[in-house]
Amino acid sequence: MIRRQCLVLFPILFMTSGAFAQDAQSVLQTAAQTMGATDLRTIEFSGTGWYGQVGQSANLSEDWPRFEITEYTRVIDYDAGTSREDLMRRRGAYPARGGGPPFSGDQLITELVNDEYAWNLQGERAVPQTRNYLDGVSAADFRRLDVLLTPHGFIKAALESHDAQALTIPIAGPSNGGLSQGGRTVTVISFTALEKYKINGTINDQGLVEVVSTWVPNPVYGDMLFEMRYTQYEDFNSVMFPTVLHEHQGDPVLNPAHNSMEIRVTSVRTNIDAPAISVPDAIRSFNPPAVRVESQELAEGIWRVAGGSHHSVLVEFNDFVVVVEAPLNEARSLAVIEEVERLVPNKPIRYIVNTHHHFDHSGGLRPYLAQGATVVAHQSSQEFFENVIFHPGLRTLQPDRLSTFYPMFTASRRPAPIEGVNQKYVLSDGNRTLDLYPLEGLAHAQTMLIIYLPREKVVINADMYNPAAPGTEFPDFRLPNMRTLAQNIERLKLDVERHVGIHGQTSSHEEFLRAISGT
Repeated sequence: MIRRQCLVLFPILFMTSGAFAQDAQSVLQTAAQTMGATDLRTIEFSGTGWYGQVGQSANLSEDWPRFEITEYTRVIDYDAGTSREDLMRRRGAYPARGGGPPFSGDQLITELVNDEYAWNLQGERAVPQTRNYLDGVSAADFRRLDVLLTPHGFIKAALESHDAQALTIPIAGPSNGGLSQGGRTVTVISFTALEKYKINGTINDQGLVEVVSTWVPNPVYGDMLFEMRYTQYEDFNSVMFPTVLHEHQGDPVLNPAHNSMEIRVTSVRTNIDAPAISVPDAIRSFNPPAVRVESQELAEGIWRVAGGSHHSVLVEFNDFVVVVEAPLNEARSLAVIEEVERLVPNKPIRYIVNTHHHFDHSGGLRPYLAQGATVVAHQSSQEFFENVIFHPGLRTLQPDRLSTFYPMFTASRRPAPIEGVNQKYVLSDGNRTLDLYPLEGLAHAQTMLIIYLPREKVVINADMYNPAAPGTEFPDFRLPNMRTLAQNIERLKLDVERHVGIHGQTSSHEEFLRAISGT
């Protein structure tokens, strides 16, 4: 359940709890001595745990889908401002639910950062980050913040900051996940990092860092909570380090999905000779590609608006147009809207159709809403869209068109214009018809819709069937979603001749059937 109204309670609790200001530097210096941060230059820690695929929940009442982390190692050089994180993940004991980049077996992920440069390794090859993290915050900023959210990174950065403030708060309630117990006090240190990110860290009465939080721009959540919780500290060569690292991305006050990683630390080495992390020339010279839009007419009045990893489809009606899918973020949507206005001038975008709630498929909805389009989405997504994605506030880090212009329906507190779909839903002008159907039996996303154009015999889908080049063999892990799509087409008795993917290309229905049969 969405509970945004609870947000207003926290300042009241702080104001009435007997909190008092304290000198930040003295608290930080004491904590630095207690935790062994003063002389700590480098650190390496390893362990195992689990990883949550942020933004890809199977439904809106579940957490992020999880994978086992069988190996995890991170090396941070605080003086050089570099970090390398290696994790090996696999499906393991967790069920195959939700989305995210598909893979099979074990997958090694290696992420590096050096100041304003962030890249991954695939073998020995440096791979630039072509998209921002979750299509919001830059990958470099996110990884630099991740270093500052470590216990010792927080202490060091706060000591060097020019605006650190301290507030000491008595804890009256019970423990929260192994953190400070009632009857004790904590001190919250707040400062600004990288010139725009507010970081808050909680230091308990033993001088140990328990929680470090910040907020990063995200097209779905707006200012999205990014938080680390630290428990079960142990002494490693005179450096206190937690053996349980628990990460949140997303606020549990807003939505149940928020637990993004947990590592059980088994090994810590301090002040090691960490290998230098130099920025490869290919990364230093890399410029992220501009948003690119390429249109292809599929039939009279129907265009595939592609040009990136995620596509949209434009359908023209007598006196309005419909756009299917608003992926990624505002920048992508504004480029698509401009192309729609070029292809079909003088007809408003009356409806924007969302296939499912995953972040990469709903992150660009807000620009359409800002200019008066009605959102058509699965009924199960409606409350989340109204109370989280379309909330007009909490966009301080990356204001967008909706938060800037604050349309009438937000100012009057009327619900956003959303049509919820729980059975066949039809858009028509008496000539052309567009049908929407909720899918059944799909583990990837239980908020999934498919779009059918009966006159053209076209099915539009997201994530289930990504038509590829002729002769391409689909890996086994893609086949379950493809077969679910086939079962739903048969159940709904749809006469299909052509498939259009929100990812990938277009294909005939015969090619689709051959792909799922392996012939």
